[in-house]
Amino acid sequence: MSTSSYFEALVMLTLVTLFSCTPTPQYDLIIRNAIIVDGSGNDRYNGDVAIDGDKIAAVGVFDGKGTKEVDAQGQILSPGFVNMLSWATVSLLEDGRGMSDIMQGVTLEVMGEGWSMGPLNETMKAEELKSQGDIKYDITWKTLGEYLQHLEDKGVSPNVASYVGATTLRMNELGSEDRAPTAVEMERMKALARTAMEEGAMGIGSSLIYAPAFYAKTEELIELCKAVSPYGGSYITHMRSEGNRLLEGVDEVLRIASEADVQAEIYHLKAGGAANWYKMDLVIAKIDSARKAGVDIATNMYNYIAGATGLDASMPPWVQEGGYDAWAERLRDPKIRAKVIAEMKQDANDWENLYYAAGSPEKLILVGFKNEALKKYTGKTLAEVAKLRGTSPEDTAIDLVIEDGSRVGTVYFLMSEENVKKQLQLPYMTFGSDAGAPAAEGVFLKSSTHPRTYGNFSRLLGKYVREEKVISLEEAIHKLTYLSTQKLKVKERGLIKKGYYADVVIFNPETIIDKATFAEPHAYSEGMSHVWVNGVQMLSDGQHTGNTGGRFIKGPGYKAKP
Repeated sequence: MSTSSYFEALVMLTLVTLFSCTPTPQYDLIIRNAIIVDGSGNDRYNGDVAIDGDKIAAVGVFDGKGTKEVDAQGQILSPGFVNMLSWATVSLLEDGRGMSDIMQGVTLEVMGEGWSMGPLNETMKAEELKSQGDIKYDITWKTLGEYLQHLEDKGVSPNVASYVGATTLRMNELGSEDRAPTAVEMERMKALARTAMEEGAMGIGSSLIYAPAFYAKTEELIELCKAVSPYGGSYITHMRSEGNRLLEGVDEVLRIASEADVQAEIYHLKAGGAANWYKMDLVIAKIDSARKAGVDIATNMYNYIAGATGLDASMPPWVQEGGYDAWAERLRDPKIRAKVIAEMKQDANDWENLYYAAGSPEKLILVGFKNEALKKYTGKTLAEVAKLRGTSPEDTAIDLVIEDGSRVGTVYFLMSEENVKKQLQLPYMTFGSDAGAPAAEGVFLKSSTHPRTYGNFSRLLGKYVREEKVISLEEAIHKLTYLSTQKLKVKERGLIKKGYYADVVIFNPETIIDKATFAEPHAYSEGMSHVWVNGVQMLSDGQHTGNTGGRFIKGPGYKAKP
Protein backbone atom coordinates (compact mmCIF):
# COMPACT_ATOMS: atom_id res chain seq x y z
CA MET A 1 0.00 0.00 0.00
CA SER A 2 1.32 3.45 -0.90
CA THR A 3 1.83 6.08 1.75
CA SER A 4 -1.03 8.19 0.35
CA SER A 5 -3.40 5.22 0.32
CA TYR A 6 -2.45 4.40 3.89
CA PHE A 7 -3.26 7.91 5.07
CA GLU A 8 -6.54 7.96 3.13
CA ALA A 9 -7.58 4.71 4.80
CA LEU A 10 -6.61 6.05 8.21
CA VAL A 11 -8.66 9.23 7.69
CA MET A 12 -11.68 7.17 6.60
CA LEU A 13 -11.37 4.89 9.63
CA THR A 14 -11.15 7.90 11.95
CA LEU A 15 -14.23 9.51 10.39
CA VAL A 16 -16.22 6.29 10.62
CA THR A 17 -15.20 5.90 14.25
CA LEU A 18 -16.15 9.50 15.07
CA PHE A 19 -19.55 9.32 13.43
CA SER A 20 -20.38 5.88 14.78
CA CYS A 21 -19.71 6.79 18.43
CA THR A 22 -22.85 7.65 20.37
CA PRO A 23 -22.28 10.38 22.96
CA THR A 24 -23.06 9.42 26.55
CA PRO A 25 -26.58 10.62 27.41
CA GLN A 26 -26.77 13.46 29.92
CA TYR A 27 -29.75 13.73 32.31
CA ASP A 28 -30.79 16.15 35.02
CA LEU A 29 -31.02 13.31 37.52
CA ILE A 30 -30.24 9.62 37.62
CA ILE A 31 -31.44 7.42 40.47
CA ARG A 32 -29.18 4.37 40.69
CA ASN A 33 -29.47 0.95 42.34
CA ALA A 34 -33.23 0.95 42.92
CA ILE A 35 -35.71 -1.87 43.26
CA ILE A 36 -38.43 -0.60 40.95
CA VAL A 37 -42.10 -1.30 41.66
CA ASP A 38 -43.50 0.56 38.68
CA GLY A 39 -47.18 0.88 39.61
CA SER A 40 -48.48 -1.56 37.00
CA GLY A 41 -48.91 -4.39 39.49
CA ASN A 42 -46.11 -6.39 37.83
CA ASP A 43 -43.20 -7.85 39.77
CA ARG A 44 -40.40 -5.62 41.01
CA TYR A 45 -37.08 -5.42 39.20
CA ASN A 46 -33.67 -3.84 39.66
CA GLY A 47 -32.81 -0.77 37.66
CA ASP A 48 -32.07 2.93 37.34
CA VAL A 49 -34.35 5.84 36.52
CA ALA A 50 -33.33 9.02 34.69
CA ILE A 51 -35.27 12.27 34.93
CA ASP A 52 -35.06 15.27 32.62
CA GLY A 53 -37.06 18.32 33.59
CA ASP A 54 -40.46 17.14 34.84
CA LYS A 55 -40.53 13.81 33.00
CA ILE A 56 -39.03 10.35 33.32
CA ALA A 57 -36.46 10.07 30.53
CA ALA A 58 -35.23 6.49 30.85
CA VAL A 59 -35.92 3.36 32.92
CA GLY A 60 -33.80 0.23 33.25
CA VAL A 61 -30.07 -0.33 33.04
CA PHE A 62 -28.48 2.25 30.74
CA ASP A 63 -25.39 4.33 30.13
CA GLY A 64 -25.63 7.96 31.04
CA LYS A 65 -24.58 10.64 33.41
CA GLY A 66 -26.72 12.78 35.64
CA THR A 67 -26.10 16.36 36.58
CA LYS A 68 -27.20 14.97 39.94
CA GLU A 69 -27.17 11.32 40.93
CA VAL A 70 -28.89 9.64 43.86
CA ASP A 71 -28.06 6.15 45.10
CA ALA A 72 -31.31 4.40 46.10
CA GLN A 73 -29.21 1.82 47.98
CA GLY A 74 -31.53 -1.04 47.10
CA GLN A 75 -34.65 0.64 48.39
CA ILE A 76 -38.02 0.61 46.64
CA LEU A 77 -38.60 3.18 43.91
CA SER A 78 -42.21 3.69 42.87
CA PRO A 79 -44.57 6.34 41.50
CA GLY A 80 -45.81 8.90 44.01
CA PHE A 81 -48.97 8.05 45.89
CA VAL A 82 -52.45 9.49 45.27
CA ASN A 83 -54.56 10.63 48.22
CA MET A 84 -58.03 9.94 46.83
CA LEU A 85 -59.75 11.77 49.71
CA SER A 86 -57.77 14.75 50.90
CA TRP A 87 -58.91 17.59 53.15
CA ALA A 88 -55.71 19.56 52.60
CA THR A 89 -57.87 22.46 51.39
CA VAL A 90 -56.95 24.75 54.29
CA SER A 91 -53.71 23.20 55.57
CA LEU A 92 -52.01 23.87 52.22
CA LEU A 93 -53.02 27.51 52.44
CA GLU A 94 -51.22 27.70 55.78
CA ASP A 95 -48.22 25.52 54.88
CA GLY A 96 -47.73 24.48 51.29
CA ARG A 97 -45.25 21.73 52.13
CA GLY A 98 -48.05 19.25 52.93
CA MET A 99 -45.75 17.69 55.51
CA SER A 100 -47.87 14.86 56.90
CA ASP A 101 -48.49 13.51 53.39
CA ILE A 102 -45.16 14.27 51.71
CA MET A 103 -43.50 12.33 54.55
CA GLN A 104 -45.54 9.32 53.38
CA GLY A 105 -44.90 9.75 49.65
CA VAL A 106 -48.16 11.42 48.62
CA THR A 107 -47.64 13.46 45.45
CA LEU A 108 -51.29 14.18 44.53
CA GLU A 109 -54.00 15.50 46.87
CA VAL A 110 -57.56 14.99 45.55
CA MET A 111 -60.13 17.16 47.35
CA GLY A 112 -63.86 17.81 47.12
CA GLU A 113 -65.78 15.45 49.42
CA GLY A 114 -69.14 17.18 49.10
CA TRP A 115 -67.75 20.61 49.91
CA SER A 116 -65.21 22.23 47.58
CA MET A 117 -63.38 25.56 47.77
CA GLY A 118 -65.45 26.92 44.90
CA PRO A 119 -67.64 28.09 43.37
CA LEU A 120 -68.43 30.57 46.15
CA ASN A 121 -70.94 33.40 46.13
CA GLU A 122 -70.53 36.40 48.42
CA THR A 123 -72.74 34.92 51.16
CA MET A 124 -70.72 31.70 51.14
CA LYS A 125 -67.46 33.64 51.29
CA ALA A 126 -68.70 35.55 54.32
CA GLU A 127 -69.77 32.34 56.07
CA GLU A 128 -66.43 30.70 55.29
CA LEU A 129 -64.50 33.63 56.73
CA LYS A 130 -66.70 33.61 59.82
CA SER A 131 -66.29 29.89 60.44
CA GLN A 132 -62.49 29.83 60.28
CA GLY A 133 -60.72 28.24 63.21
CA ASP A 134 -57.04 28.47 64.17
CA ILE A 135 -55.97 28.97 60.56
CA LYS A 136 -56.93 32.33 59.07
CA TYR A 137 -56.80 33.05 55.33
CA ASP A 138 -58.16 35.47 52.78
CA ILE A 139 -60.51 34.23 50.08
CA THR A 140 -59.25 35.80 46.88
CA TRP A 141 -60.94 33.34 44.53
CA LYS A 142 -64.51 32.64 43.50
CA THR A 143 -64.38 29.48 41.39
CA LEU A 144 -62.88 26.07 42.12
CA GLY A 145 -60.36 26.44 39.31
CA GLU A 146 -59.22 29.77 40.69
CA TYR A 147 -58.66 28.21 44.12
CA LEU A 148 -56.56 25.35 42.72
CA GLN A 149 -54.55 27.74 40.57
CA HIS A 150 -54.08 29.91 43.68
CA LEU A 151 -52.44 26.94 45.42
CA GLU A 152 -50.09 26.33 42.49
CA ASP A 153 -49.20 30.02 42.26
CA LYS A 154 -48.69 30.28 46.03
CA GLY A 155 -46.38 27.28 45.96
CA VAL A 156 -47.24 23.81 47.24
CA SER A 157 -45.20 20.63 47.32
CA PRO A 158 -47.84 18.09 46.23
CA ASN A 159 -49.94 18.25 43.09
CA VAL A 160 -53.58 19.21 43.73
CA ALA A 161 -56.92 18.31 42.16
CA SER A 162 -60.55 18.45 43.23
CA TYR A 163 -64.09 17.37 42.58
CA VAL A 164 -66.71 20.09 42.72
CA GLY A 165 -68.90 19.62 45.77
CA ALA A 166 -72.59 18.86 45.30
CA THR A 167 -73.15 20.65 48.62
CA THR A 168 -71.26 23.69 47.33
CA LEU A 169 -73.38 23.80 44.17
CA ARG A 170 -76.56 23.51 46.23
CA MET A 171 -75.54 26.25 48.65
CA ASN A 172 -74.91 28.64 45.76
CA GLU A 173 -78.62 28.48 44.97
CA LEU A 174 -80.46 27.26 48.08
CA GLY A 175 -78.20 28.12 50.98
CA SER A 176 -78.90 25.66 53.81
CA GLU A 177 -82.62 25.27 53.11
CA ASP A 178 -84.28 21.87 53.30
CA ARG A 179 -86.10 21.83 49.98
CA ALA A 180 -85.67 20.75 46.40
CA PRO A 181 -84.31 23.25 43.89
CA THR A 182 -86.70 24.78 41.40
CA ALA A 183 -86.19 24.02 37.71
CA VAL A 184 -84.42 27.37 37.27
CA GLU A 185 -82.18 26.80 40.32
CA MET A 186 -81.34 23.31 39.08
CA GLU A 187 -80.27 24.68 35.71
CA ARG A 188 -78.02 27.23 37.40
CA MET A 189 -76.46 24.49 39.58
CA LYS A 190 -75.80 22.42 36.46
CA ALA A 191 -74.24 25.43 34.75
CA LEU A 192 -71.89 25.88 37.72
CA ALA A 193 -71.00 22.19 37.48
CA ARG A 194 -70.18 22.52 33.77
CA THR A 195 -68.01 25.56 34.45
CA ALA A 196 -66.14 23.66 37.16
CA MET A 197 -65.51 20.78 34.74
CA GLU A 198 -64.16 23.12 32.09
CA GLU A 199 -61.89 24.65 34.74
CA GLY A 200 -60.49 21.21 35.58
CA ALA A 201 -62.72 19.55 38.20
CA MET A 202 -62.70 15.74 38.33
CA GLY A 203 -66.48 15.42 38.63
CA ILE A 204 -69.15 15.71 41.33
CA GLY A 205 -68.41 14.87 44.98
CA SER A 206 -71.13 14.41 47.60
CA SER A 207 -71.29 13.84 51.39
CA LEU A 208 -74.86 12.85 52.07
CA ILE A 209 -74.98 12.29 55.83
CA TYR A 210 -74.42 15.99 56.57
CA ALA A 211 -76.80 18.92 56.41
CA PRO A 212 -77.40 20.57 53.96
CA ALA A 213 -76.14 17.79 51.65
CA PHE A 214 -78.61 15.47 53.39
CA TYR A 215 -81.51 17.47 51.90
CA ALA A 216 -80.59 16.62 48.30
CA LYS A 217 -82.77 13.92 46.77
CA THR A 218 -81.39 11.27 44.44
CA GLU A 219 -82.93 12.98 41.42
CA GLU A 220 -81.00 16.18 42.16
CA LEU A 221 -77.73 14.25 42.22
CA ILE A 222 -78.58 12.47 38.99
CA GLU A 223 -79.17 15.81 37.27
CA LEU A 224 -75.83 17.18 38.48
CA CYS A 225 -74.05 14.05 37.29
CA LYS A 226 -75.74 14.28 33.90
CA ALA A 227 -74.18 17.74 33.58
CA VAL A 228 -70.64 16.41 34.07
CA SER A 229 -71.01 13.12 32.21
CA PRO A 230 -70.31 14.57 28.73
CA TYR A 231 -67.00 15.92 30.09
CA GLY A 232 -65.89 12.51 31.33
CA GLY A 233 -66.53 13.55 34.92
CA SER A 234 -67.20 10.96 37.62
CA TYR A 235 -69.37 10.83 40.75
CA ILE A 236 -67.68 10.21 44.10
CA THR A 237 -69.69 10.00 47.29
CA HIS A 238 -69.80 9.72 51.04
CA MET A 239 -72.98 7.67 50.83
CA ARG A 240 -76.26 8.54 52.49
CA SER A 241 -75.66 5.72 54.92
CA GLU A 242 -72.66 3.65 56.00
CA GLY A 243 -74.63 1.94 58.76
CA ASN A 244 -78.25 0.89 59.12
CA ARG A 245 -79.11 1.65 55.48
CA LEU A 246 -75.72 0.78 54.03
CA LEU A 247 -77.10 -1.49 51.32
CA GLU A 248 -79.67 1.12 50.33
CA GLY A 249 -76.86 3.66 50.17
CA VAL A 250 -74.99 1.48 47.67
CA ASP A 251 -78.19 1.08 45.66
CA GLU A 252 -78.49 4.86 45.38
CA VAL A 253 -74.91 5.13 44.10
CA LEU A 254 -75.60 2.44 41.49
CA ARG A 255 -78.77 4.20 40.39
CA ILE A 256 -76.98 7.53 39.97
CA ALA A 257 -74.12 5.92 38.04
CA SER A 258 -76.53 4.09 35.71
CA GLU A 259 -79.02 6.89 35.05
CA ALA A 260 -76.41 9.62 34.65
CA ASP A 261 -73.96 7.36 32.77
CA VAL A 262 -71.01 8.22 34.98
CA GLN A 263 -68.18 6.34 36.64
CA ALA A 264 -68.87 6.12 40.40
CA GLU A 265 -66.62 5.83 43.45
CA ILE A 266 -67.60 5.25 47.09
CA TYR A 267 -65.60 7.30 49.57
CA HIS A 268 -64.08 5.52 52.59
CA LEU A 269 -66.05 2.29 52.26
CA LYS A 270 -67.07 0.97 55.67
CA ALA A 271 -69.78 -0.77 57.65
CA GLY A 272 -70.31 1.52 60.63
CA GLY A 273 -71.57 0.15 63.94
CA ALA A 274 -71.13 -3.40 65.23
CA ALA A 275 -74.69 -4.31 64.26
CA ASN A 276 -73.82 -3.60 60.62
CA TRP A 277 -70.42 -5.26 60.30
CA TYR A 278 -71.91 -8.39 58.70
CA LYS A 279 -73.19 -6.24 55.81
CA MET A 280 -69.73 -5.76 54.31
CA ASP A 281 -69.91 -9.14 52.56
CA LEU A 282 -73.29 -8.13 51.12
CA VAL A 283 -71.92 -4.78 49.96
CA ILE A 284 -68.96 -6.41 48.22
CA ALA A 285 -71.28 -8.90 46.52
CA LYS A 286 -73.54 -6.06 45.37
CA ILE A 287 -70.62 -4.03 43.97
CA ASP A 288 -69.04 -7.07 42.28
CA SER A 289 -72.37 -7.94 40.66
CA ALA A 290 -72.83 -4.38 39.39
CA ARG A 291 -69.30 -4.33 37.95
CA LYS A 292 -69.93 -7.60 36.12
CA ALA A 293 -73.10 -6.04 34.71
CA GLY A 294 -71.10 -3.15 33.31
CA VAL A 295 -71.52 -0.46 35.97
CA ASP A 296 -68.23 1.38 36.48
CA ILE A 297 -68.12 1.55 40.28
CA ALA A 298 -65.15 1.37 42.64
CA THR A 299 -64.18 2.28 46.21
CA ASN A 300 -61.53 3.83 48.43
CA MET A 301 -60.81 3.64 52.15
CA TYR A 302 -58.62 4.65 55.08
CA ASN A 303 -56.89 1.93 57.08
CA TYR A 304 -58.35 2.41 60.56
CA ILE A 305 -61.32 1.21 62.62
CA ALA A 306 -62.26 4.77 63.57
CA GLY A 307 -63.52 7.62 61.43
CA ALA A 308 -63.49 11.34 62.13
CA THR A 309 -66.05 14.05 61.49
CA GLY A 310 -67.94 16.37 63.87
CA LEU A 311 -70.61 16.29 66.56
CA ASP A 312 -73.08 17.27 63.85
CA ALA A 313 -73.03 13.57 62.91
CA SER A 314 -74.48 12.86 66.38
CA MET A 315 -77.51 15.12 65.90
CA PRO A 316 -80.48 14.92 63.52
CA PRO A 317 -80.26 16.93 60.29
CA TRP A 318 -83.54 18.77 60.90
CA VAL A 319 -82.03 20.69 63.81
CA GLN A 320 -79.15 21.85 61.57
CA GLU A 321 -81.24 23.38 58.77
CA GLY A 322 -80.14 26.90 57.97
CA GLY A 323 -76.49 26.49 58.95
CA TYR A 324 -74.54 26.72 62.19
CA ASP A 325 -76.19 29.86 63.65
CA ALA A 326 -79.70 28.46 63.21
CA TRP A 327 -78.54 25.09 64.59
CA ALA A 328 -76.98 26.62 67.71
CA GLU A 329 -80.02 28.83 68.31
CA ARG A 330 -82.36 25.84 68.20
CA LEU A 331 -80.13 23.92 70.62
CA ARG A 332 -80.62 26.73 73.16
CA ASP A 333 -84.37 26.06 73.19
CA PRO A 334 -85.08 23.58 76.08
CA LYS A 335 -87.89 21.82 74.18
CA ILE A 336 -85.79 21.36 71.06
CA ARG A 337 -82.80 20.27 73.13
CA ALA A 338 -84.90 17.58 74.81
CA LYS A 339 -86.07 16.32 71.43
CA VAL A 340 -82.52 16.25 70.06
CA ILE A 341 -81.27 14.34 73.10
CA ALA A 342 -84.06 11.79 72.71
CA GLU A 343 -83.10 11.25 69.06
CA MET A 344 -79.39 11.02 69.88
CA LYS A 345 -80.16 8.08 72.18
CA GLN A 346 -82.16 6.20 69.55
CA ASP A 347 -81.15 4.18 66.54
CA ALA A 348 -82.35 5.75 63.29
CA ASN A 349 -82.92 4.78 59.69
CA ASP A 350 -83.76 8.23 58.33
CA TRP A 351 -80.39 9.76 59.31
CA GLU A 352 -76.90 8.56 60.23
CA ASN A 353 -76.61 8.67 64.04
CA LEU A 354 -72.90 8.08 64.66
CA TYR A 355 -73.28 8.74 68.38
CA TYR A 356 -75.58 5.73 68.67
CA ALA A 357 -73.54 3.66 66.18
CA ALA A 358 -70.35 4.11 68.23
CA GLY A 359 -72.08 2.42 71.14
CA SER A 360 -70.95 4.67 74.00
CA PRO A 361 -69.51 8.16 74.67
CA GLU A 362 -66.20 6.45 75.53
CA LYS A 363 -65.84 5.78 71.80
CA LEU A 364 -65.94 9.45 70.82
CA ILE A 365 -62.68 11.43 71.05
CA LEU A 366 -62.93 15.22 70.81
CA VAL A 367 -60.11 16.51 68.59
CA GLY A 368 -60.98 19.94 67.20
CA PHE A 369 -62.03 23.08 69.08
CA LYS A 370 -62.02 26.74 67.99
CA ASN A 371 -62.69 28.21 71.44
CA GLU A 372 -59.45 28.56 73.42
CA ALA A 373 -61.34 27.91 76.66
CA LEU A 374 -62.37 24.47 75.37
CA LYS A 375 -59.02 23.34 73.97
CA LYS A 376 -58.20 21.77 77.34
CA TYR A 377 -60.62 19.00 76.34
CA THR A 378 -58.68 18.14 73.16
CA GLY A 379 -57.93 14.42 72.97
CA LYS A 380 -60.40 13.46 75.71
CA THR A 381 -63.41 11.24 75.17
CA LEU A 382 -66.90 12.66 75.32
CA ALA A 383 -67.45 10.52 78.43
CA GLU A 384 -64.42 12.07 80.14
CA VAL A 385 -65.51 15.62 79.32
CA ALA A 386 -69.06 14.90 80.49
CA LYS A 387 -67.71 13.68 83.83
CA LEU A 388 -65.48 16.74 84.19
CA ARG A 389 -68.39 19.07 83.49
CA GLY A 390 -70.96 17.13 85.50
CA THR A 391 -73.44 16.85 82.64
CA SER A 392 -74.79 13.96 80.60
CA PRO A 393 -72.85 13.02 77.44
CA GLU A 394 -75.72 14.24 75.26
CA ASP A 395 -75.99 17.59 77.07
CA THR A 396 -72.22 17.91 76.95
CA ALA A 397 -72.15 17.41 73.18
CA ILE A 398 -74.84 20.05 72.71
CA ASP A 399 -73.15 22.51 75.07
CA LEU A 400 -69.80 22.08 73.32
CA VAL A 401 -71.31 22.80 69.91
CA ILE A 402 -72.90 26.00 71.27
CA GLU A 403 -69.83 27.16 73.21
CA ASP A 404 -67.30 26.37 70.49
CA GLY A 405 -69.08 28.03 67.61
CA SER A 406 -68.40 24.95 65.49
CA ARG A 407 -69.40 21.34 64.93
CA VAL A 408 -66.38 20.23 67.08
CA GLY A 409 -64.04 17.74 65.38
CA THR A 410 -64.67 14.22 66.69
CA VAL A 411 -63.23 10.73 66.21
CA TYR A 412 -65.77 7.87 66.22
CA PHE A 413 -64.82 4.20 66.68
CA LEU A 414 -67.20 2.36 64.36
CA MET A 415 -65.53 -0.34 62.23
CA SER A 416 -64.07 -3.85 62.54
CA GLU A 417 -60.48 -4.83 61.82
CA GLU A 418 -61.69 -7.92 59.96
CA ASN A 419 -63.58 -5.75 57.48
CA VAL A 420 -60.61 -3.41 57.06
CA LYS A 421 -58.45 -6.33 55.94
CA LYS A 422 -61.21 -7.69 53.71
CA GLN A 423 -61.60 -4.33 51.98
CA LEU A 424 -57.85 -3.91 51.42
CA GLN A 425 -57.92 -6.94 49.14
CA LEU A 426 -60.61 -5.67 46.76
CA PRO A 427 -59.09 -5.21 43.29
CA TYR A 428 -60.83 -1.84 42.83
CA MET A 429 -59.84 -0.40 46.23
CA THR A 430 -57.70 2.73 46.47
CA PHE A 431 -56.81 4.90 49.48
CA GLY A 432 -57.51 8.31 50.97
CA SER A 433 -56.67 9.85 54.33
CA ASP A 434 -59.89 11.88 54.69
CA ALA A 435 -57.65 14.44 56.40
CA GLY A 436 -55.55 17.54 55.89
CA ALA A 437 -51.81 17.64 55.27
CA PRO A 438 -50.51 19.58 58.31
CA ALA A 439 -47.08 19.89 59.85
CA ALA A 440 -46.35 18.69 63.38
CA GLU A 441 -45.60 22.24 64.44
CA GLY A 442 -47.01 25.73 64.84
CA VAL A 443 -50.71 26.42 64.52
CA PHE A 444 -51.48 22.81 63.68
CA LEU A 445 -50.64 21.74 67.23
CA LYS A 446 -53.52 23.85 68.60
CA SER A 447 -55.89 21.00 67.79
CA SER A 448 -55.66 17.25 67.69
CA THR A 449 -56.46 15.06 64.70
CA HIS A 450 -57.03 11.48 63.59
CA PRO A 451 -53.79 9.45 63.20
CA ARG A 452 -54.76 8.77 59.58
CA THR A 453 -53.63 12.35 58.92
CA TYR A 454 -50.01 11.31 59.40
CA GLY A 455 -50.15 7.57 58.84
CA ASN A 456 -52.73 6.26 56.39
CA PHE A 457 -50.36 5.36 53.53
CA SER A 458 -47.34 4.23 55.53
CA ARG A 459 -49.70 2.14 57.67
CA LEU A 460 -50.78 0.28 54.55
CA LEU A 461 -47.18 -0.44 53.55
CA GLY A 462 -45.87 -1.18 57.04
CA LYS A 463 -48.66 -2.89 58.96
CA TYR A 464 -50.74 -4.51 56.23
CA VAL A 465 -48.10 -5.29 53.59
CA ARG A 466 -44.89 -6.03 55.50
CA GLU A 467 -46.10 -7.17 58.90
CA GLU A 468 -49.45 -8.85 58.21
CA LYS A 469 -49.02 -9.66 54.49
CA VAL A 470 -52.66 -8.92 53.71
CA ILE A 471 -51.69 -7.83 50.18
CA SER A 472 -48.37 -7.78 48.29
CA LEU A 473 -46.20 -4.71 47.92
CA GLU A 474 -46.77 -4.69 44.16
CA GLU A 475 -50.56 -4.71 44.63
CA ALA A 476 -50.45 -1.98 47.26
CA ILE A 477 -48.29 0.27 45.07
CA HIS A 478 -50.57 -0.35 42.08
CA LYS A 479 -53.58 0.78 44.12
CA LEU A 480 -51.75 3.81 45.51
CA THR A 481 -50.61 4.92 42.07
CA TYR A 482 -51.73 3.80 38.63
CA LEU A 483 -55.13 2.44 39.65
CA SER A 484 -55.85 5.81 41.28
CA THR A 485 -54.76 7.88 38.28
CA GLN A 486 -56.82 5.65 35.98
CA LYS A 487 -59.92 6.31 38.09
CA LEU A 488 -59.24 10.04 37.85
CA LYS A 489 -58.52 9.86 34.10
CA VAL A 490 -55.20 11.59 34.77
CA LYS A 491 -52.78 10.90 31.95
CA GLU A 492 -49.03 10.24 32.15
CA ARG A 493 -48.93 9.83 35.91
CA GLY A 494 -48.94 6.80 38.16
CA LEU A 495 -46.28 4.66 36.44
CA ILE A 496 -42.50 4.52 36.36
CA LYS A 497 -42.39 4.77 32.59
CA LYS A 498 -40.52 6.83 30.02
CA GLY A 499 -42.50 9.96 29.16
CA TYR A 500 -44.51 9.97 32.39
CA TYR A 501 -44.29 12.85 34.85
CA ALA A 502 -41.58 12.42 37.44
CA ASP A 503 -43.70 11.95 40.56
CA VAL A 504 -41.32 9.46 42.18
CA VAL A 505 -40.69 8.17 45.69
CA ILE A 506 -38.00 6.04 47.32
CA PHE A 507 -38.68 4.25 50.60
CA ASN A 508 -37.27 1.51 52.77
CA PRO A 509 -39.74 -1.41 52.71
CA GLU A 510 -38.26 -2.79 55.94
CA THR A 511 -38.81 0.35 58.01
CA ILE A 512 -41.73 2.29 56.54
CA ILE A 513 -44.41 2.57 59.23
CA ASP A 514 -46.96 4.93 60.75
CA LYS A 515 -46.06 6.41 64.14
CA ALA A 516 -49.20 8.46 64.81
CA THR A 517 -51.62 7.14 67.44
CA PHE A 518 -54.98 8.31 68.76
CA ALA A 519 -53.20 9.50 71.90
CA GLU A 520 -50.34 11.20 69.99
CA PRO A 521 -51.56 11.82 66.43
CA HIS A 522 -49.09 14.57 65.44
CA ALA A 523 -46.26 12.15 64.60
CA TYR A 524 -44.65 11.78 61.18
CA SER A 525 -44.36 8.41 59.54
CA GLU A 526 -40.93 6.86 59.08
CA GLY A 527 -39.18 5.11 56.21
CA MET A 528 -39.79 7.48 53.28
CA SER A 529 -36.36 8.59 52.02
CA HIS A 530 -36.90 10.72 48.90
CA VAL A 531 -39.83 12.30 47.07
CA TRP A 532 -39.90 14.13 43.74
CA VAL A 533 -42.95 15.93 42.33
CA ASN A 534 -42.76 16.94 38.66
CA GLY A 535 -39.02 16.28 38.87
CA VAL A 536 -38.53 18.66 41.83
CA GLN A 537 -37.15 17.05 44.97
CA MET A 538 -39.43 17.67 47.96
CA LEU A 539 -37.97 15.13 50.40
CA SER A 540 -34.27 14.27 50.67
CA ASP A 541 -33.05 11.66 53.15
CA GLY A 542 -36.33 12.03 55.03
CA GLN A 543 -36.10 15.83 55.33
CA HIS A 544 -38.24 18.35 53.46
CA THR A 545 -36.16 20.42 51.06
CA GLY A 546 -38.43 23.47 51.29
CA ASN A 547 -39.12 23.18 47.56
CA THR A 548 -42.49 23.62 45.92
CA GLY A 549 -43.51 22.74 42.41
CA GLY A 550 -46.82 20.96 42.83
CA ARG A 551 -49.31 21.64 40.05
CA PHE A 552 -53.03 21.98 39.55
CA ILE A 553 -53.92 18.66 37.87
CA LYS A 554 -56.88 19.19 35.56
CA GLY A 555 -59.74 16.76 35.09
CA PRO A 556 -60.95 15.22 31.82
CA GLY A 557 -63.23 18.12 30.84
CA TYR A 558 -60.63 20.87 31.14
CA LYS A 559 -60.76 23.56 28.48
CA ALA A 560 -57.88 26.01 28.39
CA LYS A 561 -58.96 29.62 28.23
CA PRO A 562 -57.71 31.70 25.28
